[in-house]
Amino acid sequence: MFTGIVEETGEIVARERTDDGLRLRIGADEVATGLEHGQSISVSGVCLTVERFEEGAWFEVFLATETVERTYLGELAEEDTVNLERAMPADGRFDGHVVQGHVDAVATVSNIESVDEDWFFEFELPAGYGRYVVEKGSITLDGISLTVADLDADNGRVTVAIIPTTYELTTLSEKEPGDPVHLEVDVLAKYVERLLEARFE
Repeated sequence: MFTGIVEETGEIVARERTDDGLRLRIGADEVATGLEHGQSISVSGVCLTVERFEEGAWFEVFLATETVERTYLGELAEEDTVNLERAMPADGRFDGHVVQGHVDAVATVSNIESVDEDWFFEFELPAGYGRYVVEKGSITLDGISLTVADLDADNGRVTVAIIPTTYELTTLSEKEPGDPVHLEVDVLAKYVERLLEARFE
C-alpha cells in the first residue's frame, strides 16, 4: 500500500520488450537505496515489483502484458521521468490517502493554469469514473495523492490545485494538455458502491 506522497522522480534508463511484456530499468537515488528483491514500488501510480537493483543507482521492474495495455508506461522512452514511492511501512506516517497502485484507467490533462504561485490542473476522466469523485475528496493521478478542488461531473472533468512543492517534485511540471495520467479513484468509494449493489440485488 502507498500514500500518494512521491519520494522522488526517476528516469527511464533502459527498456526491453519481451514476448510477455516490458522490462524497465529506472534510475533513482533515494528510492533505490535499501531495496530488497520483491519489494513493491509505485511507478507513476502503478504498483510494480523490484526484480533487480543496484544500490542507490537503479532498479528493474517487469510489466506484464495486461499492465502494458492498461497503463501508458509502455509508451515511455529512455530519459522520460516517472514518480516514485516505496510501499508505506506499518509504522510510517500516513500523509496522503490509501493508494493501492492499481490503476483504474488513463485520464488526460485537459487544461493547465498558473495562478500566482499555484497551478490548477484540469483532467478529463474516462466515462464512468466521475461517480467515484467528490469535491474536496481524494484522487490519485500518476501516483500523487491530490485533493479535488472542483468537479464537473456532467462532463467528467476534475480540477486539482497544485502547490509549488508538488509541482516541482513530481512529473506534473512536465505535463502539457493532452498528456496521459494514471487514474486511481478512492477505493473506499468503490467498496461503498459494491456494498450498496449487493444490498439491493
